[in-house]
Amino acid sequence: MSGLLVLDRRQTAAALRPDAVLDAVGRALVSIAHDEVSAPPRIAALIPTGLLGAMPGYVPGLGLAAKLVTVTADPRHPGRGFHRGLVALFDEHDGRALALVDGESLTEVRTAAVATCSALALAVRPGLGRVAVVGAGAQARAQLALLAAVLPEAEVTVAGRDPVRAGAAAALHPGARVAGVEEAVRGADVVFCCTGATAPVVRREWLAPGVHVSSVGGSRGPELDSGTIRDAVLFAEWTGAATAPPPAGAHELQDLAPGRPVTLLGSVLDGGHPGRGGDIDALTVFKSTGHAALDVAAVRVACDVALERGWGVRVDL
Repeated sequence: MSGLLVLDRRQTAAALRPDAVLDAVGRALVSIAHDEVSAPPRIAALIPTGLLGAMPGYVPGLGLAAKLVTVTADPRHPGRGFHRGLVALFDEHDGRALALVDGESLTEVRTAAVATCSALALAVRPGLGRVAVVGAGAQARAQLALLAAVLPEAEVTVAGRDPVRAGAAAALHPGARVAGVEEAVRGADVVFCCTGATAPVVRREWLAPGVHVSSVGGSRGPELDSGTIRDAVLFAEWTGAATAPPPAGAHELQDLAPGRPVTLLGSVLDGGHPGRGGDIDALTVFKSTGHAALDVAAVRVACDVALERGWGVRVDL
C-alpha cells in the first residue's frame, strides 16, 4: 500500500502493545550501549511556557524516525504540564515517509516501558515487590497502565499531591492504593517517579537499603534530591544524560564528581554489566531523559501493529 499511514491518538495508543514495546525498547537500549544508534542530542526552541524539542534517530533493525514534541506548562493548573507532539517513521533505504502517529501517547508508553525495563533489570525482588508510583498525571497513569498489563500482581501504592487524581490513577492497576509520598516511598522496593517537578519530590532518608528508583520526570528541574544521587549506583539511557546540559541531559546528573560512573542500561540488558551485582543493599537509580532511539522503537511497534490490523488512514504526501 502506498501513501503515508496516519494514526490518531486512540489508534496510536491501541497499537502500542506493552509486551512488544518493552521488547523493542530493550533492543534500542542495547543498540545505544553498542554505539550502533545515530541520534544527535535533543535540541529545543524555547518559548515562554516551555519548549519545542526535535529528536531524530536511527536504530538498525528498528528504523528511522523523528519526533517533534512540545513541553509546556498548563496555565490552568500551576505545577502541571503537557507533552504533545508527532512522531514520523521513514523508510531507512529510500527516505519515504511511512507513518505519522500521535507523539503524546507514544512518549508516555515508551517512557513507562524504559522505566519498567530498568526496574526489571535492577530491582532486588522478582516481580518488583512493593512498588510506589509518585505522580498522578499522564506519565504516572501510563506507568500504572503498563504495570497492570505486565505485572498485575504487583503491590502498588500511588502518591500524588491531589488525592482525587491519585485515586483515579490508582484505579488503573488492580489492587493499587493511595498514600502520601513519604509513606509510599518508605515502604517501597521500587519507586517510579513520574512528575513534572521543578524541585525534588523524593528524599534520600525515605529510601530503604536495596531500593531501585526509576526517575523519568523532571524536565523542568530535579525529581530526586542530591543525597539520593550521591549515594546511588547510577544508570541512564545514554552518556549524554550526565554530560549534556538540560534539556538533553538530566538535571540530577549535572556536575557529578570527575570519574563518577553512569552505566548505560543497555549494558546491563545485554549482560555486559552486572547491574547491582550481588549487592542487595545498594541504592540504584535509573535517570531517564528520553532518547530518540526509544521513539524509533515505539513507532515501529505502532506501525507494525496498525498494518497488521488495518488501522489508520492513508494520505498522499
